[in-house]
Amino acid sequence: MKPLRILFAGTPEFAVPTLNALLASDHSVVAVFTQPDRPAGRGRKLRASPVKEVALQRQIPVYQPASLKGNAEIELVQQLAPDLMVVVAYGLILPEAILSIPHYGCMNVHGSILPRWRGAAPIARAILAGDQETGVTIMQMDRGLDTGDMLSITTCPIDAKDTADSLQKRLAQIGAQSLLEVLALLQQNRLQPQKQSEEQATYAHKILKAEAQIQWSQPATDILLKIRAFHSWPVAQTLFQGEVLRIWQAEPGDINHLDKPGKIIDRDASSFSVATGKGVIRVLSVQMPGKKQTSARDFMNAVEVQGHSLGQPGDLL
Repeated sequence: MKPLRILFAGTPEFAVPTLNALLASDHSVVAVFTQPDRPAGRGRKLRASPVKEVALQRQIPVYQPASLKGNAEIELVQQLAPDLMVVVAYGLILPEAILSIPHYGCMNVHGSILPRWRGAAPIARAILAGDQETGVTIMQMDRGLDTGDMLSITTCPIDAKDTADSLQKRLAQIGAQSLLEVLALLQQNRLQPQKQSEEQATYAHKILKAEAQIQWSQPATDILLKIRAFHSWPVAQTLFQGEVLRIWQAEPGDINHLDKPGKIIDRDASSFSVATGKGVIRVLSVQMPGKKQTSARDFMNAVEVQGHSLGQPGDLL
């Protein structure tokens, strides 16, 4: 039951609960690898990743290589001499030379029920596809993309109001706990790896900004899935009076209509209703360029929406 020397690799907020769980455990986090600081915000100032911020607070050595394929990076991992490398949404490919260094190899905390949704954006893709369930898989990494043996699977329902943000926070906590349980089994030599089914594999492509554009000819159910899946990046968007309007929150409407998709056909105190190719959505929260996210109520107090159309350069149909 000797504590493990762990090299941790991760970048976004999703990885933070797992890092915190390891730091609170008996295991030793010898170093953290994370992506280089990136420009962010209106000033485009360099910003550290959430994982780097936690590591620095806890005085853990931080390394930010642009790649792990160079000899210097490989030698660094060798010098750190980890028993295990834990990877959570790191964002860089681990070459075989790195995978083979730790005594117990490398484990990945992945936000889906593998082999469904291998790849970069499993949480958003699960919502976008209308999946009713997802989860976290702890996987033994190999040279493929999320193709390694599964060490544990913990499932989680996708609620009807879940956004990518809310689901990510829940899965991040599940992943942290699941990893600790896997490490306990590893120490007891009780792990039972399971092969993935290639026939059932699906791929979660990286989300692109271009996907955020709402097509009002689609059914309301599909548009609502997009709004939930792209919260809070890149945020589903449309046009209102020639300007980009981001839609942060919406829900199904119950109005029957024969109007052209995109037309705002009704409003009440807290929302406005938009016709789609099939059904209606009630918009609850929006954002205009250069403005903060605001409620539909405040938006309607500032501009007239009745009779206007979304997704159209002009005002009226």
